[in-house]
Amino acid sequence: MHHRNGPGRAQGRLESLVRRIGAGLALAAYSGIAAAAAGEPPALLGIPVEFILFALTLFGVALFHHYTLQVALTGLAAIALYKLAFTGFKTGPGIAGFAAHMHHEWVILTNLLCLLVGFALLSNHFEKSHVPKVLPRFLPDDWKGCFALLAVIFVLSGFLDNIAAALIGGTIAATVFRGKVHIGYLAAIVACSNAGGAGSVVGDTTTTMMWLDGVSPLKVLEAYLPATVALVVCGIPAALQQQRYAPIMKDEGRHAPVDWVRVGIVAAILIVAIGTNVTVNLKFKHLADFFPFIGVSAWVVILLCAPLRNPEWKIVPEAFKGSIFLLALVTCASLMPVEKLPPASWQSSLSLGFISSVFDNIPLTALALKQGGYDWGMLAYAVGFGGSMIWFGSSAGVAISNMYPQAKSVGLWLRHGWHVAIAYVAGFLVMLALLGWHPDPHHRVKKVAAPEASAQANHLIGAPALP
Repeated sequence: MHHRNGPGRAQGRLESLVRRIGAGLALAAYSGIAAAAAGEPPALLGIPVEFILFALTLFGVALFHHYTLQVALTGLAAIALYKLAFTGFKTGPGIAGFAAHMHHEWVILTNLLCLLVGFALLSNHFEKSHVPKVLPRFLPDDWKGCFALLAVIFVLSGFLDNIAAALIGGTIAATVFRGKVHIGYLAAIVACSNAGGAGSVVGDTTTTMMWLDGVSPLKVLEAYLPATVALVVCGIPAALQQQRYAPIMKDEGRHAPVDWVRVGIVAAILIVAIGTNVTVNLKFKHLADFFPFIGVSAWVVILLCAPLRNPEWKIVPEAFKGSIFLLALVTCASLMPVEKLPPASWQSSLSLGFISSVFDNIPLTALALKQGGYDWGMLAYAVGFGGSMIWFGSSAGVAISNMYPQAKSVGLWLRHGWHVAIAYVAGFLVMLALLGWHPDPHHRVKKVAAPEASAQANHLIGAPALP
C-alpha cells in the first residue's frame, strides 16, 4: 500500500505544480489583455508580461528535467502568440513583424545549431582518441593529483565543450578513485569545466553565442583571470575532500594508445571555425548577415575527415534535440523588451552569476547580448561559472549528475560544494579589482578608422553580425 500511495502523491504534487504554472501563464495573459484594453504597456505588477512568461518557461525547464524541449517550445509559442496578439515586435506588428524578426536572427541561430551539433562530434572524436585515458599517468599520488585532475578538466574545457570536459573528467575520476567520488569533488569538476570554458569562444555555448554576436574573442579571454582564481579557491578544498574520501590511483590507464588522427581532426575543426570567423570579419563583413559561414565551415571539415575516422553519427539526433532546446530559449530571449531591464553594470553581472545557478545561462546570455553594454569578459565568467553553484544550474552539472545520481541533491551539493560559491565571488572581485568594469555598448560594430565609416557603423548597431 505504501508503494502505491508514494507514486500517487508524487503524481499529485506534479499535477499541482503544472496547475500553478498554468495559472501563472493565464494570469500573465489576462494582465496583458487588460492592459492592452486600457491602452497601457502590458505589465503585471510593473513587470512586462513577456518577462513573466519567460521566467515561467525557465522555471518549467528547471522543474521538469525530462521534458525540457517540450517546455521550451511551449514557452516560445506562448511568448510569440502573446506578442502577435498584443505588443507586436520591434520589426513590426503581426505575422510580418515576426517573420522580419526571425529573418533578423536566422544566421546566428543556424551558426549556433551547426556548432553545437558539430562540437558534440568533436568531443566524441577527442574521447575516442584515448587522450583522456593517458592523462591519469601524469597525476601525482596525493591530494595534488586530485587538484591536477581538476586543472586538466579546466584546460580541456578551453577547446572542448564544457559538458564534454566535465564528462571526461567524471570518467577519469571514476577510474582513478575506483568509483568513489566525493560530492564536493563532483561540484568542483562541474565548476572547473565551466571555469575553463568561460574564457574561450569554443569552450562554452554562452561564449560561442557572444563570439557569433560580434564580441571579440580577446574580450572573452579576460574571463580566464577570475576563472583561474576560482580554480584555485575551489579546487584545493575539493582535492583535500576527495583525497580523504578516496585516495587517487595514478597508474590506471597507462597503456592506452593515443589516436593522433582523431586529435588532428579535433584541431582541424577548431582551426577552420576560428579561421573562417576571422576571414569573414576581415574580408566579407557585408555577407556575415546573410549566410552561416562559421557553422557550415565546421561541418565541411567534419565531412571531409569522415573517411579518415568515421564520426559517431548516432549521437547526432540527441545532440540536435538538445540544440533545438537551447535555440528555443535563445529565441525566447530575443523576443524580450530588454529596454525594460536594469542597466548593465558590474552589480548586475554579479547578480546574473547567482541567477544562472537556478536558471539556464543560455537565455540569460542572450538577454544580455540583446541589451548590450556589458563587460563581456566579466559576463562570460559570471554566467559561465555561476551555474556551478547548484547541480542543475549548468548543462555540465546535469551531465555529471546523470553519471553520479547521488549528486542530485541541492542540500548535499551546497553543503559539500560550499567552496564553489566562495570561489565565484573571489574570482569576480579579483577581476573587478584588477581589470575594472569596461562596458562595450556597441560590440556588434567593427571600429573603422575612416571618418566616413561612422554613418555605416550607426546603421549596423543592433544588427546581428560576426566579429
